[in-house]
Amino acid sequence: MSDEERRDSLADQAAAWIPPWERPTPPRDEPAEASDEPLAEACEPAAELTEAPVPAGDTEPTAVPAAPEDAEATAAPAPAGGADEPAGEGAAAGVPRKQPAPRRRATPAPEPARMLDDAELRGALEAILLVVDEPVSELVLAQVLEQPAERVGPMLDEIAAGYTAAGHGFELRRAAGGWRLYTRPEYATYVERFVLDGQSVRLTQAALETLAVIAYKQPVTRSRISAIRGVNCDGVIRTLVSRGLVEECGTEPDSGAFLYRTTTMFLEKLGLNSVDDLPPLAPFLPDDVEELADATR
Repeated sequence: MSDEERRDSLADQAAAWIPPWERPTPPRDEPAEASDEPLAEACEPAAELTEAPVPAGDTEPTAVPAAPEDAEATAAPAPAGGADEPAGEGAAAGVPRKQPAPRRRATPAPEPARMLDDAELRGALEAILLVVDEPVSELVLAQVLEQPAERVGPMLDEIAAGYTAAGHGFELRRAAGGWRLYTRPEYATYVERFVLDGQSVRLTQAALETLAVIAYKQPVTRSRISAIRGVNCDGVIRTLVSRGLVEECGTEPDSGAFLYRTTTMFLEKLGLNSVDDLPPLAPFLPDDVEELADATR
């Protein structure tokens, strides 16, 4: 063969040569099921498909069988889904599998509050009542102590009865929907002398009269208060409102005038639980009260 013919033959071979990455992939056999045959026999199809690099002068790829000792290295890894999963899917095809979500650790349940015995509950209630600046309800005390409200109420009654029986200078009393410690009325003179120390913080007679009218007639308008007292009470009502003893509570439907009532501070200062605890007014009324009532209408 001449040099020219040899060059033409090599050119034809080079034109007909297909790179390995563009050649069609031969179909793979199903993964061999588990059997008693040796691993080398199960991997024979993979060994037969192993191809050697194509020389520059050859037109047909030459199949080179893999060495027996390399059968395990050349065998394709088994699919993660099991022997029944087709080859080329999942991890064998290079597609990452979805990892399972990490399990959340269960949050431990909080330990239940320890049940206080009667002595501890009594001491805790007394300690709280000594520092409060306003009446505190049984529900709030139960929440703070983490104890059932059914235990707090009877224990407060027991503490109040114990103070009264022992003759202490103070007492535990219901006031404004809660509980608070108060000094006993028989020692009011000494307490007043110590607290006031020569300073007078008393309400004027006009303020006391106006406050009494509001307490017994609430809710009531300014005009009604002025009619009962016989004088204009606007300035006195402003004083009572500024001191927190009286507050507005809406308007009268007919006239649209503001209505006034006593506040929680009023009950607290007088040591009352509600306005129903006010002393009856009948003994303090004059005999011609009906005529006075008709005159003010």
